[in-house]
Amino acid sequence: MKAIAIPEISGAYLFEPVPYADERGFFCRTFDAEVARAAGIDPDAFVQDSVSRSVLGVLRGLHLRSGKGEAKLVRCSYGRIFDVVIDLRPASPTYRALATFELSGETQKSLYIPAGCAHGFQALTGIADVSYRIDRPHDPAEDVTIAYDDPELAVPWPLPAAAVSDRDRKAPSLADVLRNPEGRGSA
Repeated sequence: MKAIAIPEISGAYLFEPVPYADERGFFCRTFDAEVARAAGIDPDAFVQDSVSRSVLGVLRGLHLRSGKGEAKLVRCSYGRIFDVVIDLRPASPTYRALATFELSGETQKSLYIPAGCAHGFQALTGIADVSYRIDRPHDPAEDVTIAYDDPELAVPWPLPAAAVSDRDRKAPSLADVLRNPEGRGSA
């Protein structure tokens, strides 16, 4: 497994495993504490694992957390997704930069997203399972949602949104979120 720094988002990494494939299928390591440490990520900081299942065209995001934020390690374990990260850390050299990735069950790549970055994805297959590893217990009071279709961000979603949660549909623009940093709870 190797860690590849993402130039568009300071502190973000793509972890590429090396699958062993044969007639039975494949086997690969999806997390390696030593590789994470070498990239400057504390593997012991992760406190919760979650999984979401989405169907073709479902769009989730753009989400982040207020307060200390939340670092995530995201992997598509089955299917394929179009993944989006936006750096919203004012002191970051890549502030307001956007990066997109395709994550899939075929490659088992994982994406490390630093705290303070917004994240979202869209399912590109009939079923897409996404695993999350986060570094803080979830607190819904700290949830922040930004409009996935904000023209200022111009996220190049590959498909029309087949389904979006009420929270995501009613989310404020990035400009509104930045104007009201104390009241950034979910819409």
